[in-house]
Amino acid sequence: MLPLMVLRPTDDDRLLDLCAAPGSKTTQAACMMENKGLVIANDSSSGRAHVLAANSERLGVTNTLVTVMEGVRLCNNLGKQSFLFSKVLLDAPCSGEGTLRSSRGASTGWSPRLIESLVRLQRRLITAAWKTLEVGGLMIYSTCTHAPEENEGVVDYLLKNFDAQVLPTNLPIRCRPGVTEWKGEMFEESLFNACRVYPQDNDTEGFFLCLIKKKSDKKLKGDKDE
Repeated sequence: MLPLMVLRPTDDDRLLDLCAAPGSKTTQAACMMENKGLVIANDSSSGRAHVLAANSERLGVTNTLVTVMEGVRLCNNLGKQSFLFSKVLLDAPCSGEGTLRSSRGASTGWSPRLIESLVRLQRRLITAAWKTLEVGGLMIYSTCTHAPEENEGVVDYLLKNFDAQVLPTNLPIRCRPGVTEWKGEMFEESLFNACRVYPQDNDTEGFFLCLIKKKSDKKLKGDKDE
């Protein structure tokens, strides 16, 4: 629930939930928007999108369009139509380190190579999603992992390529600040404003989120699809 508590969508917003299934955040957004405005809820898996659609129907959601498409491709298609959003939620696919407390099976497939692969995907997704956000709009980037490579490292990649600003968050639980250095790599100082949720602080699973504002359409340097 934390990303939507920070993003705070209202009834006049257009919201993109790029990796939406199974739909808890999508339906939370629809509730906060009082079934007004527009939510496009996307997932790349048709099976997961079916669950998303079923949950939306069960909860009486009427302002949401469910789509099934690879995230970068969807954003590119929307960009060709100049269709922009006032708010974007990217709850990205991740290594799931924050879920180890409740799901020990999450460690089964973990490896440094998995993180490297996910970082490439996360960078592509955040870049594509950013291009669908209107100037002045807000994006939440979140994961359920602790790895800085997948969290601050991905947002730092965005900050170095686009005119973006990390904003502070205010949540009713204990948040540790984002890290600004990892394995000798320095990240943008504003990433201190990111929120790290550790299991020992709140008796919860682990989580990461970052609130980002689009200051302009300016590109600071050419981004590359990895």
